[in-house]
Amino acid sequence: MNPIAYFALHSQATRLMMDTQTVMAIRLMGMSGFVPSRTDENYVMMAEKGPAMMRALAAGNAALMAGKSPDKILSAAIKPLARKVSANRKRLMK
Repeated sequence: MNPIAYFALHSQATRLMMDTQTVMAIRLMGMSGFVPSRTDENYVMMAEKGPAMMRALAAGNAALMAGKSPDKILSAAIKPLARKVSANRKRLMK
């Protein structure tokens, strides 16, 4: 496996972690009343977890069954989560 693949995977995971922390901070500020938030945000937060994890699991399993390398498998599993978290960050920052 080449070093560039590791760097790309690390960058993808780091972006996911940063976006996740941003979403968590905004939601916590909304729950405490520091920023305005939707009345159903807590429900949305809980309802999205299962489907997002299932999409990540399915993508990772598909890459595994296709015989891809470990970095490609992890990248495939991270992509659906990163899309959801990024969409949440953009929505909450409006």
